[in-house]
Amino acid sequence: MKKLIIIALAAFALMTSCNPNANNPFFAETWNTPFGVPPFDQIRTVHYKPAFLEGFRRHNAEIEAIVNNPEAPTFENTVVALEASGLFLERVLMTFHNITLSELTDELTVLQGEIMPMLSAHSDRISMNPELFQRIRVVYENERSQLEGEDLMLLDITYRNFVRGGANLDEVSQARLKEINEELSRTVTQFNTNVLADQNAFYLHLTNEKDLAGLPPAVVAAAAALAEREGKEGWLWQSLQRSVFTPLLTFLDCRDLRYKVWSAYVNVGNNGNENDNNEIIVRIANLELERAQLFGHETAGSFILETSMAGNVETVRNFIQSLWEPTMRVFARETRTLQAMINQRGGNFQLEPWDWRYYAEIVKQINYNFDETAFREYLKLENVIDAAFDLCYRLWGVTFEERFDIPKFNPENRTWLMRDYDGSELGVFIADYHPRASKRGGAWMWFFRPQSGYPNNNIIPIVTNVSNYTAPDGDGIALLSIDETNTLFHEIGHALHMLFSRTNYRSLSGTNVKRDFVEMPSSVMENWAFHPEFLRTYARHYRTGEVISDELIEQMQRARGFNRGFIQGEFLASAWVDYFWYTVTEPITMGGVEFELEAMRRINLPRELKPRHRSTYFLHIFGGGYTMGYYSYRWAEMLDADIFAAFVESGDIFNPVYARKLREVFAAGGTVEPAELFRRFRGRDPSPTPFLRSRGLL
Repeated sequence: MKKLIIIALAAFALMTSCNPNANNPFFAETWNTPFGVPPFDQIRTVHYKPAFLEGFRRHNAEIEAIVNNPEAPTFENTVVALEASGLFLERVLMTFHNITLSELTDELTVLQGEIMPMLSAHSDRISMNPELFQRIRVVYENERSQLEGEDLMLLDITYRNFVRGGANLDEVSQARLKEINEELSRTVTQFNTNVLADQNAFYLHLTNEKDLAGLPPAVVAAAAALAEREGKEGWLWQSLQRSVFTPLLTFLDCRDLRYKVWSAYVNVGNNGNENDNNEIIVRIANLELERAQLFGHETAGSFILETSMAGNVETVRNFIQSLWEPTMRVFARETRTLQAMINQRGGNFQLEPWDWRYYAEIVKQINYNFDETAFREYLKLENVIDAAFDLCYRLWGVTFEERFDIPKFNPENRTWLMRDYDGSELGVFIADYHPRASKRGGAWMWFFRPQSGYPNNNIIPIVTNVSNYTAPDGDGIALLSIDETNTLFHEIGHALHMLFSRTNYRSLSGTNVKRDFVEMPSSVMENWAFHPEFLRTYARHYRTGEVISDELIEQMQRARGFNRGFIQGEFLASAWVDYFWYTVTEPITMGGVEFELEAMRRINLPRELKPRHRSTYFLHIFGGGYTMGYYSYRWAEMLDADIFAAFVESGDIFNPVYARKLREVFAAGGTVEPAELFRRFRGRDPSPTPFLRSRGLL
């Protein structure tokens, strides 16, 4: 008997040694982890490619089964079957995508360059499959009038996506579209890689304490802690994340150091080295233009905006212009104020972009008696996190239970289970708060698994917020800026959009909405962050625990009225950059930065102002899914300002009736047109007045 067992074990060992995927976590039918969270501790880089190849194989087989179904095409056997396909591939892709954004290594960079064109080709094979499209067309023509609600939306979007994916193009055009899509996937990947590499190349090491003059103690302590971890004396800053360069530009007394930091930031991807993006962004824009013209559109923007709330480039241009003119009037007043402050303090120079944040902070301190450094001491990260959760409880009765039994993709992750007011599970929320070299800059929400199957077989989502907030000091304390606090509430809003989702089809769940609506559920959450009534509930001094005073809140509110021209101006300048890149009608022949400078001359951009994102590192429009869509942040804020105004007008910023109606907006995902969702909440179309008033433009 013992001999038979030994033989059996030997045979099993031989089988597994011949099967390289035997220990690949992606090949497990289910993940034996809490709530099916990916087993990050088991996944290795070597596991991804075999899993992708298997995902392609399975998905192709599922598509073939739909195409070869001998029964006549129906909504269930074609559209719903297509919606249910590709689950294995999606599991691999969602894990890979999230990890490459947060834990990018050299090995993953190489693999990403190999996998992305394969994904593009796989997608094209499906979207241009003539037999599959013919079945969808039959359903669209025969059953559309019989469907309603979520089923109708799924059919319409499926049909539209196939048409926009090239299903109606002739063979020559389809072949060229495939080439364009594949080249775009490679080029966009290279763009993202270059930005991260150039950001990480920044290195500021100070050893003279005099150079630190003006910096807040918390910023100095964090730099000292980093230097110590790196085995260096003095103070160290690495990378050009916003949480790094903003404090330096705001508080450093040394003008030469401010210029050094500013110059490094605005030239990311524009240094003539191996990370230079000038040619790459021109190539991306020209490929987008060629793709749009294959579909009969004059510009890339026209093709992209066809499926947005705005609908066309003229509406977007008019929207940006309507904000630009009043913003420039405010900016001009602010410029005069800052130049006067420079002169008053004996500065013998003209105001430059690298001076703006520094002198704006001085104006706030002197003219408005507001010191953001002191205010930051009431914005301890832990307290802000708790506040965001508390807001969710006040509005909807939901709770967040921190879990320590769930795998992490990085040791710094924190994980919560979100429960509804009745105790039922809503989803898993993973947060990753601080910068590191492997992580892309900025802040974002994504998911490892979308919500789907409601109500019969509801699958709860696994959602993540990834950010780059100010790193903790030597005592492990992280104090946030006002901007970072707003961002935390913003990203929680994105997460709630998926966590509250109640849709049957995963492609319509959560944030799968029109792009210029996707920012509304996130930006609406920012309205509560600094409302005095709510701020008093969480803003406590990180050392004493003292509740923030009414006087400091009033100072903050007055000071926030200043610098609106700059904040709005640098954002709108970037929106113009985006607009001009994607409204050309002929291929661009000049260099990337040259094109941007020419575009800025067309809008008479003031010398003291630069776009929030320069083209060579503008991740949103060249690698982040917001191509011809950067305007949508302000578009969504127009909607959310009107929504929050309803709470304020009611006299209760936690009004339960409006809270319930807002949750219904979140829960609908992409099953209802955004304009209709807004009308259901407000009883009318949106008004721009609350937004313009909140931005000081009225």
